[in-house]
Amino acid sequence: MTRAESPVVGQRLSAERPLLLASGSPRRREILENLRVPFIVRPASADESTRDGEDAAAYLARVVLAKLDAAWAAGGSALENAGAVLVADTSVIDEGAILGKPGSIDEAEAMIARLAGKTHEVWTRFAIGRASAAGGTLHEQTVVTRVTFRPLTAARIRAYAESGEGMDKAGAYAVQGLGAGLVARVDGSYSNVVGLPACEVLVALEELGLVP
Repeated sequence: MTRAESPVVGQRLSAERPLLLASGSPRRREILENLRVPFIVRPASADESTRDGEDAAAYLARVVLAKLDAAWAAGGSALENAGAVLVADTSVIDEGAILGKPGSIDEAEAMIARLAGKTHEVWTRFAIGRASAAGGTLHEQTVVTRVTFRPLTAARIRAYAESGEGMDKAGAYAVQGLGAGLVARVDGSYSNVVGLPACEVLVALEELGLVP
């Protein structure tokens, strides 16, 4: 985790100077709405494929900074008027392996079967940057939550995979949807599993002087 040396005094987020959320995730949007943080959405994408020998920490650090670079590169009036930029990436980690988004129903089924009856981790790394690359990164942090799946029958695993709910989710499940029926226990931030650790993001914005 890194922080700016001093708060961004006098640069509080507002309707005129909102936080730019560089993500198309409706779940992250809803979390920020619940926090009543003024923001706008301008998605920025980056290569999310893993590299040989890359562990979860290195992977997330690389992808998040790539998303921040993409947001800066997109430029435009929205960025110029923003008070800061927020990017994030969420990964499901099982025994050191990074489980990304499934490419098919069969792959989703295999992921859920792998997680059934076990405890895995959900890592979300987020970064808050100034509204220009010259300003750099103000804060970076990774939040880890432990999630335990209950034992699942093959029929239930297949039925959930075929629901399609997890097709655009890391680890092939959505804890806030039908996937809640797969989960026996969550240790740590629930919103982190959804896609953005609400408390940690709000604390970082407070410490940077971006919200009261």
